[in-house]
Amino acid sequence: MTENNTNHTDTHDLAGGRKPKAKPFMLRLDTATMEAVEKWAADEFRSTNGQLQWIVTEALRKNGRLPKKQQR
Repeated sequence: MTENNTNHTDTHDLAGGRKPKAKPFMLRLDTATMEAVEKWAADEFRSTNGQLQWIVTEALRKNGRLPKKQQR
């Protein structure tokens, strides 16, 4: 949670160093996929949530789907 106790959490904005509000979202994964993500996250010293955010951001970036200000 953020300091003002809203329902949003902070995330790291890779492009500008700002921390925009994150929109909570429930995601269902099968057990094998979740275990693979958890292991990958541990290998990269990230939280599982952080790893999922990174995976999604990288996929969007590689496919040109992020706003221009977030493209590196």
